[in-house]
Amino acid sequence: MALKKSDLYSSLWRSCDELRGGMDASQYKDYILTLLFVKYVTDKSKSDPNSLIDVPVGGSFDDMVSLKGDKEIGDRINKIIGKLAEANGLEKVIDLADFNDEEKLGKGKEMQDRLSKLVTIFADLDFRGSRAEGDDLLGDAYEYLMRHFATESGKSKGQFYTPAEVSRVLAKIVGIRADTRQDHTVYDPTCGSGSLLLKVVDEAPRGLTIYGQEKDNATWALAQMNMILHGYEDRDIRKGDTITSPQFTQGSRLQTFDFAVANPPFSTKSWRNGLENDYGRFDFGWPPEKNGDYAFLLHILKSLKSNGKAAVILPHGVLFRSHAEANIRKELLRRGYVKGIVGLPANLFYGTGIPACIIVLDKENAQARTGVFMIDASKGFIKDGNKNRLRSQDIHKIVDVFNKQIEIEHYSRMVPFHEIDDPKNDYNLNIPRYIDSSETEDIQDLHAHLHGGIPDRDLDALNGYWEAFPSLRATLFKPNRRGYSDLAVVVAEVHQAVLESDEFQKFAMDVRGRVDDWFAVHRPVLQALNPDTVPKDLIACIGDDLLARFKNTPLLDEYDVYEQLMTYWHGVMHDDVFLIMNDGWCEAAKPRKTIEDRERKLSETPDLVIGSGRSATKYKMDLIPPALIVARYLADDQTKADELHAAADKASRAVEEYIEEHTVEDGLLAEAMDSGKISKVLASTRLKVARHERTDLEEIKALQCLVKLYNEESVAKKVAKEAQAGLDLATLKRYGDLTEPEIKQLVLDDKWHATVTGRVASETESLTLALVSRIQQLGERYAMTVEDLVTDLAKLESLVAGHLADMGVA
Repeated sequence: MALKKSDLYSSLWRSCDELRGGMDASQYKDYILTLLFVKYVTDKSKSDPNSLIDVPVGGSFDDMVSLKGDKEIGDRINKIIGKLAEANGLEKVIDLADFNDEEKLGKGKEMQDRLSKLVTIFADLDFRGSRAEGDDLLGDAYEYLMRHFATESGKSKGQFYTPAEVSRVLAKIVGIRADTRQDHTVYDPTCGSGSLLLKVVDEAPRGLTIYGQEKDNATWALAQMNMILHGYEDRDIRKGDTITSPQFTQGSRLQTFDFAVANPPFSTKSWRNGLENDYGRFDFGWPPEKNGDYAFLLHILKSLKSNGKAAVILPHGVLFRSHAEANIRKELLRRGYVKGIVGLPANLFYGTGIPACIIVLDKENAQARTGVFMIDASKGFIKDGNKNRLRSQDIHKIVDVFNKQIEIEHYSRMVPFHEIDDPKNDYNLNIPRYIDSSETEDIQDLHAHLHGGIPDRDLDALNGYWEAFPSLRATLFKPNRRGYSDLAVVVAEVHQAVLESDEFQKFAMDVRGRVDDWFAVHRPVLQALNPDTVPKDLIACIGDDLLARFKNTPLLDEYDVYEQLMTYWHGVMHDDVFLIMNDGWCEAAKPRKTIEDRERKLSETPDLVIGSGRSATKYKMDLIPPALIVARYLADDQTKADELHAAADKASRAVEEYIEEHTVEDGLLAEAMDSGKISKVLASTRLKVARHERTDLEEIKALQCLVKLYNEESVAKKVAKEAQAGLDLATLKRYGDLTEPEIKQLVLDDKWHATVTGRVASETESLTLALVSRIQQLGERYAMTVEDLVTDLAKLESLVAGHLADMGVA
């Protein structure tokens, strides 16, 4: 069975659990990533004889496996890693973590057990099928770990990682195109773990030459491992402080590059410490002594070739802060170097919760530039734990809008220089000055509150709906007086009226038809999945096509539709594709027994259980859920089983209702209830005693009836259980009879197509709910006039006065 992404993630995070007690995430990440590296290069050397990493005898992960239970396991792992490092010139890169550190890993047996379990978890992973140039399972795993390490490390130590979603945005808007030559260079002066550089290179079909610099020694080592894991052994990643000791120089000048990306530390206060040579970086002005944001931006600008391009993440303050920074900003704008600005949501980054922006620099044709393209993407995100995260739709929208320079009201516009240098703005680039993204205020209409009716201006604001459903407004509303309307249906019936309208039903059918047409086009490609398929290219192709098909659909946001597909892809479909690629359709569809391993804290939830008790056999169906088998081949059996379950539930309710009815005070079974809940055993025992004593014939009859109901319930439950067991057995057997065409039909049509169709349909349903909610809100808001309220108040006052008079109160 191929290693799925979700299985890999859970295995890696269990490995973290083994270390979490002895150290914090900023420390144990070095151990986990080192083992991940050794395991990967060991597996790759077995499947790729041309691997550039030499795995020497005594320096492989297999040598670590042989140490499980060894009393000197920590010291011997260090030696194995040392041999691997020495063979490849990776000293001080992969050998920084000390696996014999008693303070972190425990002493004696504790260290022995902990490291043995850790090695066992990694031994179960198989990276021989992982291809850095195709479906980057390993890269995904590395990214997953880095994100979690950054989350757990907190503000002080989480800056080594740029969220992958933000990295993708930078990579896609920095200016790389399909025809970008392989000899072009990309540079990150604050490269951290290297993830941002890798995302950029991933956008270049022909590849790029990688350069980077990182100040922190441990993080520099992470970057080196990350590059090797992704197959970029020829990268050039150097150590040192970029501002005070730039490593890429040519005499008294900085080396220049075609592209640059960076996520520098925000607002560094000590950036000048040790600065001796400015390399001409600050010709436009010196940044404030206690704020280094512009120092990094100017360094990057100076490191670009005459037609170079860069994308840099900086805090919003760089857009509007005054004094020295304002002067630098003015010089950059006057020369046309600033191509665009993207405002990002707050709380995306691990080192800080403040909102940041992306500054896009472009020296090519800078003098001809007439404006700055701005995007306010601050509201496009999803909550993810205690952080915010860009969704697939947010990334795609930012990239589309920026690269095509599309102006969208409240979201993006090209701001001309004459507006920026206007005295009222004075080169202040704060995005809200140029893009108003605030929500439209919901204004209360006093005239409507006084005289009734819903203001037509509130209905006009729903014009998108009336354009999509031209006759619906006339169905829902009728004229009241000039400028005001009344609901033509009661508030409670608005939803049904919308759903039953011919135009809405036609709209829903059109949406479904677009999904059907989209899937029909791509079905042959999905049906032909094989080991050479590149999943990231596959989802890019089908995702972009789905987005394009909904581009001009009224009401529906094409990016919301796209997100439905991408959420399903990341949650389910990617694993399915990976299984099929590696195992083939038939093998991937086979049921397998669940993994139960208490020692390794691993237990899978079964999809199907055959038998009961200790003899039960539990199965996992990775590709085809049992419900799909039942729905297509065993629907009649399922219907019968459902009927029997319903009958059993009915019998149980009859017992509960009878007990409830007769155990009230003075009820026929009240006395029996004093002994506790009346179970079947208690009722039978009580009946024997009552018959023997012959004290109360009515109680005897009631107990006889209850015992009868309990017996009927037992029979009904037994029959339902047997029917379900028979259905489960038939389902398991049906898996063994499936042909490859049947498997493809189940996966392609019943699973993927049906799920995406349902998800997109939910977007249509959300539209109706939003419309109905607004109409109901307006209907209820203006349902009663002030006159109605005064009348009601008078009635209540009269009623209260009457009650007071009856009580003799004047």
